[in-house]
Amino acid sequence: MIVVAGEALVDMVPVGEDELAPLAPKLGGGPYNVAVALGRLDVPTSFLSRVSTDHFGEQLIKRLHASKVSTELVQRGRENTTLAVVGLAEDGSARYAFYVDGTADRLVEDPGPLPEDARAVSFGTLSLVLEPGASVYETVLRRESKRLLTALDPNIRAGLIDDPGAYRARFRSWLPDVGLLKVSVEDAQWLAEDGDPSWDVIEIARTWISQGPAAVVLTKGGDGLSVITATGQVDVPPVKVDVVDTIGAGDTVQGALLAWLHDHDALSVEKVRALSPEEWTAALTFAGAAAAITCSRAGAEPPFASELTAALGG
Repeated sequence: MIVVAGEALVDMVPVGEDELAPLAPKLGGGPYNVAVALGRLDVPTSFLSRVSTDHFGEQLIKRLHASKVSTELVQRGRENTTLAVVGLAEDGSARYAFYVDGTADRLVEDPGPLPEDARAVSFGTLSLVLEPGASVYETVLRRESKRLLTALDPNIRAGLIDDPGAYRARFRSWLPDVGLLKVSVEDAQWLAEDGDPSWDVIEIARTWISQGPAAVVLTKGGDGLSVITATGQVDVPPVKVDVVDTIGAGDTVQGALLAWLHDHDALSVEKVRALSPEEWTAALTFAGAAAAITCSRAGAEPPFASELTAALGG
């Protein structure tokens, strides 16, 4: 089983291209999308979070069940659901404004050791920024890294980070406890020592490899995917697709990568470190194809296993 830890929220997405287009609610949140992606790819998955008992919270739980994700680790509370208002650029990329004060997912409590059948745990996005929940998830990360493959996608939302320098230092402190790091080019540049966008992302990734992770996977938008390991680099080209929007694309990559590792019995730091270039090519191709399907439709709608199999010609 793979545990996905972090926030569930509602994206308010514009319907239409007009600047004053009405907003429609779409269920999401980075970790939530990762869990949905894993469940839809037939991987035993459990979601760890605190979810509101309001209408949005009930719908978030319902969608997890529909995606075959266990909610045994989900805590419930009467606080409101976090909202993210989404604006779309001309290229389909998303920009976010968040409403997070006092919302349910910030108040998650430490569940204690994860279930014995857990083999990996994934973290990311707002849940590692907003206190008091951020410290809870950090505790789980450090504790579980001693026995599980820990995966991290920081998925930076700079507008919510009051002290960038402190967050970058905190991120570096996590690296010894991270087995697999997935990060976009933009986030890699932001996370560099001084946030300088001129930093070469490959060199940044190699620096991080020396501090802990077995692999760093880079998402490069229209330029495809890369992985950097201690022994080299593997690149795969992008999948051509008519982009509706990119909401949830990176989350789908994270989920699909973990699904591929699960299906190939590679859910450990040692096994990730031992993957060959050919295996990494297969894993990145799988993840890229999954993300392309998500980009082809509105909102974060990761593919089901049958859809991805068909896209890959299986």
